[in-house]
Amino acid sequence: MFSRKPGNQEDSAHPFACFCQKSEIEFLNNRISADLSRRGFVTGMAASMLTLILPKLASAQTAPLPVSPTRPVLFTNIRLFDGKTGTLRDGLSVLVDGNRIHSVTPGKPAVADGTQIIDGGGRVLMPGLIDMHWHTIIAALPLQAVLTADIGFLHLAASAEAERTLMRGFTTVRDAGGPSFALKQAIDQGIISGPRIYPSGAMITTTGGHADFRSLADIPRSGGKLSSSEQTGGSIIADNADEVRQRVREQFLQGASQIKIVGSGGVSTPRSPLDMLTFTEPQLRAAVETTADWGTYVMVHAYTPPAVQRAIAAGAQCIEHAHLMDDATAALMAKNGTWLSIQPFVSEEDTVPLTGPSHEKMLAVFAGTNNAYTLAKKHGIKTAFGSDLLFSPVLAARQGTMLTHLLSWYTPAQALKMATATNGQLLALSGPRNPYPGKLGVIEDGAMADLLLVDGNPVENLALLADPSKNLLVIMKDGTIHKNTLKV
Repeated sequence: MFSRKPGNQEDSAHPFACFCQKSEIEFLNNRISADLSRRGFVTGMAASMLTLILPKLASAQTAPLPVSPTRPVLFTNIRLFDGKTGTLRDGLSVLVDGNRIHSVTPGKPAVADGTQIIDGGGRVLMPGLIDMHWHTIIAALPLQAVLTADIGFLHLAASAEAERTLMRGFTTVRDAGGPSFALKQAIDQGIISGPRIYPSGAMITTTGGHADFRSLADIPRSGGKLSSSEQTGGSIIADNADEVRQRVREQFLQGASQIKIVGSGGVSTPRSPLDMLTFTEPQLRAAVETTADWGTYVMVHAYTPPAVQRAIAAGAQCIEHAHLMDDATAALMAKNGTWLSIQPFVSEEDTVPLTGPSHEKMLAVFAGTNNAYTLAKKHGIKTAFGSDLLFSPVLAARQGTMLTHLLSWYTPAQALKMATATNGQLLALSGPRNPYPGKLGVIEDGAMADLLLVDGNPVENLALLADPSKNLLVIMKDGTIHKNTLKV
C-alpha cells in the first residue's frame, strides 16, 4: 500500500530511491506519526479537532494565536539576566532574528529596516523558564476526570492549559509521563500556543508500582488486556527485562526524547508504598542500555535511598524526587554525576487534598524536602527545578509560586539560574533525540529565542514570577511574541 512508481528515471535508477518529498508520501508519513497506535490515533484526532474549534476559542485566549515571526526584533534599554551569571548586565541590546538570538551587543546597534524595536524601559530581560517535571495532559484536570473522561476531552483541556503554562512564562517543559505527543505536535505546528515539550511517553512501571492505576477488578491481567491508563498512554506495565526493552522502544517509536522509569512507590497511587522497589537492577539496566542505544537518557522516579541507589547502580543519569534520600545516597549521586530533578514541596498547599495512605506519604515527602535540598547543596549535586503539580487548575497556576519555594535554600539568582540555564543543560542530555536542538535557558548569540521581559527585578524579588499576568510584560517563545502589553 506504500508503493509508488518513480516519477522519473533519475528516481528509478537507484534501488533505494526515496519518495519522502512526494506529497502523497509526505502526507502518509505525517499520518503514521499520529496513528502509531490506538491512543496515537485518538490523540491525533484530538489535536486535529482543535483546528475546527480555534475560531470559537480565540476570544477566550489570553493572547491571540501568534504567527511566525516575519521580521527581526530588537530589545533595547534593558537590564539583562542571561541565565548563566547571578548579576544583571546593563547597556545591552538583544537582537532576535527568526527563532534564534542573533546577537547580544552593547548600546543600540544599527538594524535593518522593518525591525521591530521593543524598548524595555530599563526592565529585566531574562530567558524563558523551564519546568523539568510537568505533566502536560493531567496537570489541570481532576484525577477522576483523568481516569474516566474521553481521551479527546483530556487533550482539549490540556491544550487550554498549555497556553496558560506559556503565559506563566514557562516556555519549555519536560513531560514526566503521559500521552503528550499529539499536543507537542499541535504546538510545534502552530495550531495552538504552548511551551516546548520534551515528551517521555508512558511512565514504565511494574505490576503494583507507582503508575499502576488499575482497579482491583482488573487483576489479574488476562489475555494481555491493557488497562485504560495503558491504552491512552499514561503508563505501561513491564515485569521483565525484555518487556522493559519493548516498552522503551515503543515510547521512542512515538517520539520520546527521554524515558520515564518508575523505580519506587509513589504518593498518588495508594497501594504502592514509598519504600517499595519496582524493577530489579538488571531490569533497570535494560532500560538504561536501550535508551543509550537511542542516544538519550532515563529519568527514574525514586524517593528512598535503596531506590535511588539501585537506579544509580543501573546507570540512570537522572533521579526524579529523592525527597527521602540520606547522606550516603547524596554522596553517591555527586560521585557519579547523577542529576537530581526535585520539586520544592513544602506544604499541603502544593498538592490536591489526599486521604489515607496517600496523605501519609505526602506528609513524609514534605518532611524530607528540606533535608534533600540541604544534602544536594552539601554535596554539590547537579540539581534541576520542576513543579510536578497535578490534578488541579488552581495548583497548576502556582507554577511560579513553586519556584519561589526555592528561596528556603537558594538566593533568587541561584533559583533563576536553576530554572533556566541549569535546566537547559539537563534537557541537552537527550542528544540526538532532542526535538529542539539549540541552547535553551540562556541569552547568548545563537541560543533559542525564548525571552521574558519582567516588570521589576526578579534577581532581587523572585516573587514577581508568581504573578505572571501582572509582571511578565513580554513573552517570546521561539522568536514569536505571544504576549506584549507594552504601549507601542
